[in-house]
Order: sequence, then structure tokens, then C-alpha cells
Amino acid sequence: MDLTARTYKTPISVLVVVYTPELDVLLLERADRRGFWQSVTGSRNGDESLEHTALRELAEETGIDGAKYGLSDWETRNSYEIYPHWRHRYAPGVTHNTEHVFGVLVPQRVPITLAPREHLAHVWLPWRDAADRAFSWTNAEAIRQLPQRIAVGSAGGT
Repeated sequence: MDLTARTYKTPISVLVVVYTPELDVLLLERADRRGFWQSVTGSRNGDESLEHTALRELAEETGIDGAKYGLSDWETRNSYEIYPHWRHRYAPGVTHNTEHVFGVLVPQRVPITLAPREHLAHVWLPWRDAADRAFSWTNAEAIRQLPQRIAVGSAGGT
């Protein structure tokens, strides 16, 4: 076994927006970038399904069991340039990531258990404030879609 071999992150990830019926949204502050707030995110491991990736990351980062509440695939894909300060995590030459967006509706602000190596703090905010605080444009856009998603869902759609 080559101990010098490096394992790189896969440039396929999930974004999981956790929210309440009142549209309060959970945000996490990154441990590696103080002041950078985001929803649950993470890269796919190997060939695991995107749903499994979303459930795994949700449990690892917050302690929430997404299967208990129902994970919803929003069928939204975002492609974006990886920030230069995080590119070392990916294979040489990889500059873009494809993100798959999911949502989890919890009945109220549930208790959160942070992964301390990944996040420093968490906060529940009304959706507009959460969208304004999210550092990633894709995260902010997903949060801004919440009112429309709730309206469609209550009208019999997804």
C-alpha cells in the first residue's frame, strides 16, 4: 500500500436545507472559515447514492436523522467554481463541483449536535435572514426558493 497516495474529494456534493413549517432555516458556521455560514453540505463518498450522501452528511454535521423527517430531492443541480482556498482537497486540475440540493422539513427547531471539526456554531433564522447570511450563492438561492416550495407542496405538488 502506498502511504503517500492522497485521497481527494469527489467534485460531486449535496446541499441539504433544513427548515421548519414557519420557514426558519438552520445554518452552520464553518470551523475552517469563521463567519462562513451554510446549510449542511458534503461530498459524495465513492459510488454512494446522492440520497445516502445527504442523509450521512446531515447526521454527521447536525445529529438529525433525515430518514425520520423525510429527505426531499429538490431536483436542482448547481455547477460552480470551487473556491481557490479549497481546491487542494480535489485532484489536480479539478476546478468545478456539481451540487445536488435536498431539503428536510422538521416540525420545529430541533436540537443540533455539531461536528466540532467542521462547525463552530449553529443558528435558526427566518428564511430571508438565512439567505442573506449564507456565504454561498447556491445556498442562498435554495433558501430563497422555500416559500414557493411550501406553496407548491401544500397545493398537492412536491
